Amino acid sequence: MLYCPFCKSPIEKYWSYCHNCNKPLISNLEKDLIIKDEFPSTESLFYNTVAKKENGNHDDYIIEDSDIDDELGEIEKKLSYSEKSGKDMGSILLNKASLFYKKRDFHSAIKNLKLALQNFEEVNDLLNIAICQNELGLINEEIGYFDQAIYHFDRTIKILEQSEDKRKLIQVLNNIGNVYYLLNDLENSYNNYQKALNLAENEKLEQEAVKTSSNLVETLFCLKDYDRIIRILKNNLDYFSNHKDVYGTILTLIKFGKVYYYIGELHYDQAYQYLNDAIALIKKIQSQISTVLKARLEWECYLYIAKLHILWDHDIEAENYFLKSLETIRNYEIQDHINEALVLDNLAKFYAIKGEDEKAIDYFTYAIDIYKKYGNEIKVAEIEKEIARIYHEFLQDSTRAIKFYEEALEIYETEEYFKESAEIFDKIGEIYKIEQNIPLALLSFKKALKYYSEINDEINKSLISQKIEVITNKTIN
Repeated sequence: MLYCPFCKSPIEKYWSYCHNCNKPLISNLEKDLIIKDEFPSTESLFYNTVAKKENGNHDDYIIEDSDIDDELGEIEKKLSYSEKSGKDMGSILLNKASLFYKKRDFHSAIKNLKLALQNFEEVNDLLNIAICQNELGLINEEIGYFDQAIYHFDRTIKILEQSEDKRKLIQVLNNIGNVYYLLNDLENSYNNYQKALNLAENEKLEQEAVKTSSNLVETLFCLKDYDRIIRILKNNLDYFSNHKDVYGTILTLIKFGKVYYYIGELHYDQAYQYLNDAIALIKKIQSQISTVLKARLEWECYLYIAKLHILWDHDIEAENYFLKSLETIRNYEIQDHINEALVLDNLAKFYAIKGEDEKAIDYFTYAIDIYKKYGNEIKVAEIEKEIARIYHEFLQDSTRAIKFYEEALEIYETEEYFKESAEIFDKIGEIYKIEQNIPLALLSFKKALKYYSEINDEINKSLISQKIEVITNKTIN
């Protein structure tokens, strides 16, 4: 009889997780490790069919510039010959674009993709048109032009919906879902992931269904649908266990750690165990993967372990893990990334709790810069509101406090977040009241009253009305 090493309950040999305590049984996976292709956040339709990916290497292509330049030289010769002979140049231009992408020369990559697209459109080669549109979407996403990325992915989807290649359609639905997720557009993100998942299940494409559900889980975290997340993760863990896919197993363990963190206090120990199990597996395969992939796997483990240490009042451990998370992200991201903003935001909150106000403001400011790039204005407003609170409550700088409250207010009013707008007007009113600036205090309280009326918040309407009445009576007397 086999027993779970965690809860000591009887288990079956083929189980990938204990059906009693839900903890992973990963001992069998340590034998015959298989590192499957990484599940990228977005997928190319081109590299999978044209470019050769090195076995076991999950990095971006790491090729010396001189080697790429030699290849580009050969391609120029082919282009010259094709142009003189009147032969199709689309495929050659597509290959040329891929080489510029390897060099991270995105401008030249886009230029050649558009030329390739023009060639394929002239002969109505729909599959290659779709490939070009998808690659343009990927590059625009990478350089932060998200509207353009969505436009190109949408064009690709319209073409692939008319084809029989459902696997490619599923890939691109995931791609566009990922961009909407980055933009915090949860409705469109969810709808595209769910459409991809339904299609994968209908076509009995098990691997695509697992990939899609793994992406969908990230949106479900935002929607707090934890029961469905656990169901998906259990199914995915079975799949990866059966296929001895350690990479997929690590991703699933990390997501298990996150979901049990969010479920709450009774599950913090489970969350901690899952995250550490993921780190243990990463260490077992680190000789088989690149430094960049190792960092991509580790950063979120460190982030959530840090958050757990905060809850347990382990300040030194929390700070260490936050900084390790930030360091790992910067190991694989060339430019600012939304994940870095997430870590910076959490690190700032940690310093705020510790009373290191200036350091907290610095990290909040770094996070704001990145969130602005990704168009997450509500997150910017939340942070500006927190900075204002620090200036007001701890640094006694009312001028800066009002400045940041007003910046947050501008976003909330534009986005019609009435409750948040009312709360800020109330806070500004309190500051003006303390400073004896009665006209501005009254003006702020009246605006707060207006917004509370809009949302029928009778309790706060009454409280604000009392404040207005007290100030008015004092002024008259």
